This record gives sequence, structure tokens and C-alpha cells, in this order.
Amino acid sequence: MNEQPQAYGLWSLVIINSAVFIIFAFSFFRPQTKRDWRSMGAFSAFLVALFTEMYGFPLTIYLLSGWLQSRYPNVNWYSHDAGHLLEDLFGWRANPHFGPFHILSSVFVFGGFYLLAAAWRVLHAAQSAGRLATEGAYRRIRHPQYAAFVLIMFGFLLQWPTILTVAMFPVLVTMYVRLALAEEREARAQFGEAYARYAARTPRFFPRLKWRQGASARPQ
Repeated sequence: MNEQPQAYGLWSLVIINSAVFIIFAFSFFRPQTKRDWRSMGAFSAFLVALFTEMYGFPLTIYLLSGWLQSRYPNVNWYSHDAGHLLEDLFGWRANPHFGPFHILSSVFVFGGFYLLAAAWRVLHAAQSAGRLATEGAYRRIRHPQYAAFVLIMFGFLLQWPTILTVAMFPVLVTMYVRLALAEEREARAQFGEAYARYAARTPRFFPRLKWRQGASARPQ
């Protein structure tokens, strides 16, 4: 039997971790419009729900405890390590922080924050000059900031999946898609033909692979 102590009820860690990630995202996203604040608010709610179960109260573990204990009787499901559900369910028995899902999670989370920061610099410069943002990350996709939020959330789901955040994820993705479409309508009204040309050559969320770009550039 795993004798690790329980690791919940740490509400100070819930507050600290939520604040750190929200402030970090805020510093690069810099919401200005109501649409920006809705986007930032939804992302913040996801983080609060995540860290509440990670350090506060393990609602998902509690609800699934009967099934989990019957399938994996030698795991102390109220230890912190057991909260990395994917490592446990797929048989990873070493330190979960070095497990494949946790490592992949770190790639998505840090990659998402890097994309968010890089996109903000380009967008801020373009907005200050009153022009369309088409450089840097905006050269590859039209909505890198929304894509960054999705990458970060997906990364956290790999690391610490919960019933609430899994349910929130598709709702938030749908919301970001709708916000992106609304922004596109405004950009078309503001920049006209310039935005139409930009949209024609730049994917919305998924960058084109180089081999596909080369294939599409060949004369038919």
C-alpha cells in the first residue's frame, strides 16, 4: 500500500498558483476590449478550477474513488502523485513528474505561453502603428493568442485531468473560435482587401506544413 500522506486542503497553493499563471498570462495578453476580458476570464476560470482540484479538494478523485480503488487497490488515490491520473491509468509507476504525459504537458504549457508572449509583441506593435498584424506568429496563423490559450489548457489536461476541466475545455475552445470569427469580421471591415489577402494565405488556427505549402505553390 502506498503510504504517501494526503496532499490536499492546501488552499494557499491554490491561490498562489492561480495568481501566478493568471498574472503571467495577463502580462502578455493585455485585455482591452470586452471580448478580450471574456477570453481572459474564461482562461482564468479554467486555471482556478484546475488548481482547486490539484491542491484544494480532489473532486474528480472523490467521485471516481470507488472505481479507481477497485481497479488499482495498491494506489493511495488521495496522495498528490496519484492526481496525475493518466500516468497511473497507463501504468507509469515511477515519479509521475517524469512521466510521458507530464513531460508532454510541459511542452504544451510552456510552448503555449511562449506563443502567447511572441504574439503579443507583434500584435502590440501593429496596433500601435494602426496596421494589420502579419509578422511573427501571425505569419503562420491568424489567431496565435487564442491558439496559445488552447495549447496551455490542453497541456494542463494532460498533466492533471479533472471532470470539471475536461468538461470546460470544449466549451472554451468553442468560445475562442467564436471570438476569433468576430474579430475577423471586424478586421475585414477595418482593413478590407488587405485582410482578405492575408486570410487567403494564412490559416486560422493550424499552420500549414512546409511540404503542403510547397505542394500548393506548384502550378496545376
